[in-house]
Amino acid sequence: MSWGTELWDQFDNLEKHTQWGIDILEKYIKFVKERTEIELSYAKQLRNLAKKYQPKKNSKEEEEYRYTACKAFLSTLNEMNDYAGQHEVISENMTSHITVELARYVQELKQERKSYFHEGRKAQQHIEICWKQLESSKRRFERDCKEADRAQQYFEKMDADINVTKADVEKARQQAQVRHQMAEDSRADYSSILQKFNREQHEYYHTHIPNIFQKIQEMEERRIVRIGESMKTYAEVDRQVIPIIGKCLDEIVKAAESIDQKNDSQLVIEAYKSGFEPPGDVEFEDYTQPMKRTVSDNSLSNSRGEGKAELKFGGKSKGKLWPFIKKNKLSLKLGATPEDFSNLPPEQRRKKLQQKVDELNKEIQKEMDQRDAITKMKDVYLKNPQMGDPASLDHKLTEVSQNIEKLRLEAQKFEAWLAEVEGRLPARGDQARRQSGLYDAQDPATVPNCAQDRESPDGSYTEEQSQESEVKVLAADFDDEFDDEEPLPAIGTCKALYTFEGQNEGTISVVEGETLYVIEEDKGDGWTRIRRSEEEEGYVPTSYVEVYLDKNAKDS
Repeated sequence: MSWGTELWDQFDNLEKHTQWGIDILEKYIKFVKERTEIELSYAKQLRNLAKKYQPKKNSKEEEEYRYTACKAFLSTLNEMNDYAGQHEVISENMTSHITVELARYVQELKQERKSYFHEGRKAQQHIEICWKQLESSKRRFERDCKEADRAQQYFEKMDADINVTKADVEKARQQAQVRHQMAEDSRADYSSILQKFNREQHEYYHTHIPNIFQKIQEMEERRIVRIGESMKTYAEVDRQVIPIIGKCLDEIVKAAESIDQKNDSQLVIEAYKSGFEPPGDVEFEDYTQPMKRTVSDNSLSNSRGEGKAELKFGGKSKGKLWPFIKKNKLSLKLGATPEDFSNLPPEQRRKKLQQKVDELNKEIQKEMDQRDAITKMKDVYLKNPQMGDPASLDHKLTEVSQNIEKLRLEAQKFEAWLAEVEGRLPARGDQARRQSGLYDAQDPATVPNCAQDRESPDGSYTEEQSQESEVKVLAADFDDEFDDEEPLPAIGTCKALYTFEGQNEGTISVVEGETLYVIEEDKGDGWTRIRRSEEEEGYVPTSYVEVYLDKNAKDS
């Protein structure tokens, strides 16, 4: 099977076919190039996706990654980065092993094809020239033969004519002989050229063209083999990264299997545990027998301070102080967190204080390491004065020592608070009694000492500045216990400056421009108690209303 023998007369079709083969190769190169671009784009999108969901540094998100489920998610994001890297490897290998190599091969193939068909055209032109020479000699031989025949006929005619002179006859005879000689020469020339053409034609169709077509066939078969090898490389490039991609997926599965729901549940406890004990049962107060009631901790005739202390640490039966959740949250948002974290529940406060102590100890160790380094450097300077002046380090050494002393004092302060909190945790005994509402009556003088330990309805601690301010808040709470029996009288009116959605227990919703009755003014906590009707009353932020108190209420 050879193109030289089977396709000897298909020069033009072979030229078109080989050009089509090069076009197919270039089409395949373009396909691979677009695949590499897709791989790069996909890898970039995967990296951007992983980056988008990475936790932001120094943010609340970073704290969430203590949980095993979040850690597994973070591992998945990291593996997706490696996964994206493998797609970049696919793109790089396809570019270097296929597109670049094939592009170079296509240029060489075009040059080789051009040289073969140029050689074939030269052979075609040569055989065409030989054919033209043959045709020319043939026509000349034919013309000379005709001229010789006409000269012979003319001589015979002159020789038969009696009226023609002998000289004319002799001239005609000589002319005929010349023509016959020319015809013989043309015949010999034609025969020679014909033999030459036949040799050239035989060589063209049996040697030149078969050799050229054989080279073209070999070139075309090499192209076919090369595109097949490239397709194998295309698959192999993908196959090479499959183990690594599989490893990435295995790591994702491993991360998923590492999720520990019990551990996460324990972390939730550690994050939000307040350290309080649940409130105990509320004691029954029998108001049907007023004469038999003796002076007790819960009696109205008892000391206001004692009664308030009992109410403050007892069960929250009516929940009138729930609006103060917002007050505490607002104060925290405004950066008013106490230095000793007294606004937090005991367990959370202990954790914060412990964290602060650990941070201060680390800073102290860091400063001590720096002091040791400066001391060593000073010793070196003392032994080798040419290296530096020892006195130049005294100022720095003094500064570091002062920093250490400040940090130690700071650490001692937080350690004292920590010891104080650890002594008040529910397991210590009296805190449990305080939470259950079973505290015995206290002397009014002891109430201010409990200011730092008082619980607010949202499970946080509040710290008052004086006994007077505490008594105000406790008095308000104490009075709230009797709202259902004796409604408080209105002491003025107010106009809502803004709309307020009262979503917490004890609050009331108001609409901008609405006028309502004031039954209790702001006692320094940022809330004013108002009434819309006998059935509807509650607290609103003081800043949301404009209050108009009655003059008599002010005087009283």
